[in-house]
Amino acid sequence: MKSFLLTAVIALVSILSINAQKLENSTLWKIEGNGLEKASYLFGTIHITCDATIEEDVKKALDETSQIVLEIDMDDPSLQGKIMQGMYMNDGKTLKDLVSETEYTAIDSLFINHMGMPVKMLEKVKPFFLTAMLYPKLLDCPMQSFETELMRIAKEQGEEINGLETIEDQLQVFNDIPYEAQAKDLVRSAKDNLAYDKKSFAKMLKIYKEENINAMLDTMNDENFTSVAEHQDKLLDDRNKNWIPRIGEYAKEQPTFFGVGAGHLAGDNGVIKLLRKAGYTVTAVTE
Repeated sequence: MKSFLLTAVIALVSILSINAQKLENSTLWKIEGNGLEKASYLFGTIHITCDATIEEDVKKALDETSQIVLEIDMDDPSLQGKIMQGMYMNDGKTLKDLVSETEYTAIDSLFINHMGMPVKMLEKVKPFFLTAMLYPKLLDCPMQSFETELMRIAKEQGEEINGLETIEDQLQVFNDIPYEAQAKDLVRSAKDNLAYDKKSFAKMLKIYKEENINAMLDTMNDENFTSVAEHQDKLLDDRNKNWIPRIGEYAKEQPTFFGVGAGHLAGDNGVIKLLRKAGYTVTAVTE
């Protein structure tokens, strides 16, 4: 349960925006220059997948670095409690305050069919988290996570696991985005019993396998995901900008392997271009 909650939270906030200038097709990038004594690496993950196999080039990058930094420190024993506290809406709000009676019935049917429980048991939970609970249902396979694999490797190698932001930072995103916007996407998912979500996620998995980080942005900038389109500054841009100095600090201390959602890589406000703007040389690892 703890692993799923952590993965779901990260997946929720790994949202994407349009990219004008294309980057190479690669999910692994080398960070050099700007005072770094040794190279670090940036790896774009997909948080929920059918196959989280670590490829040879990524293994080599892991061997050449001495610590792993994810979006958050997923090894922190206090995370589960903080997530549980942050799941609930403020001011006594419930799902019924956000949707019509017909929409509530559709969501209730969705949860009974897929989760085996009525949504009434969860109606104080923020709509984003209700959506996250359904993520495993978008796959036709047992759910795997690259973050879980990276944590396993870090422990095998006796390396530290750190984060670019705190769980409080991530949870704040779900307070900043209006509950009504969150609920709108949940209603859409309920009306077609996840059909559109499954189709979109299958497409994204295919694109990720092709390492086409630009196409991932275009795919996820979908008007059917309203809260994503209207709040990309909070979900993506602001977080990317906050990460750059922290990436620099970690990389200057020791060669570091950074693992973040692949959607954070591309775009004018993506991590790659922001690192270049900050003076680093960032090149695709394509072999």
